[in-house]
Amino acid sequence: MNGSLVIVARIHTEFTEKFGIPRQSGLVGSLRGEIHFEGEFRNPDAVRGIEEYSHLWLLWGFSQIKKDGRSLTAAPPRLGGKERKGIFATRSPFRPNAIGLSSVRLEEIRYEGNGEPVLIVAGADLLDGTPIYDIKPYLPYTDSHPEARGSFGEAHKADCIRVVFPEELQRQLPEHLRQTVCEVLSQDPRAAYNKKTDYVYGMSFAGYDIRFAAEGDALIVKEITDRQASGWERIK
Repeated sequence: MNGSLVIVARIHTEFTEKFGIPRQSGLVGSLRGEIHFEGEFRNPDAVRGIEEYSHLWLLWGFSQIKKDGRSLTAAPPRLGGKERKGIFATRSPFRPNAIGLSSVRLEEIRYEGNGEPVLIVAGADLLDGTPIYDIKPYLPYTDSHPEARGSFGEAHKADCIRVVFPEELQRQLPEHLRQTVCEVLSQDPRAAYNKKTDYVYGMSFAGYDIRFAAEGDALIVKEITDRQASGWERIK
């Protein structure tokens, strides 16, 4: 064993860009993803018995994080992006090793025509195509600690923002995506240091460009654009 990490699968989600992805897994339970296995792991034997669990741990790689040197501190978004904490006291993606950990709900196991298993999961906070290094069952009796202290993360767990999504714009999305878009926006994807009130933001989701702006205490959806449509341009 040489110690190198092997990609066992990749997850496919509606997020093709980092902006808008929930900051923690499980915050938007309606987000669905498909885990497709690679190489020798495209075998039903590899997931035998996994249907007996309701939740899974995913160990994965931050595939689009630009390394900017090794820092011992990070500025958590929940603290406004201005107060720094030790890197091991945060869940910042800028880590000594670009490894992430997420808990997801196992919704379904689908088998392709060749017998390859595909895991349908909910609540994932991962970019489309993210490499997965390992999958483990979530065990409530040992993985859940209701008495645990959550520091600043716990203090801000209920933080969200009101979303105004006009019905005429909702109708431009497939029905199954509308509520999920509202839930994603309610987490306020804007960076803590970049909460402009005179700016239109663009979030890529499921092939659409969701454009919104902040007005008062709410995010207002302004426009829905098909990213494949002629003339579409990314917001700078």
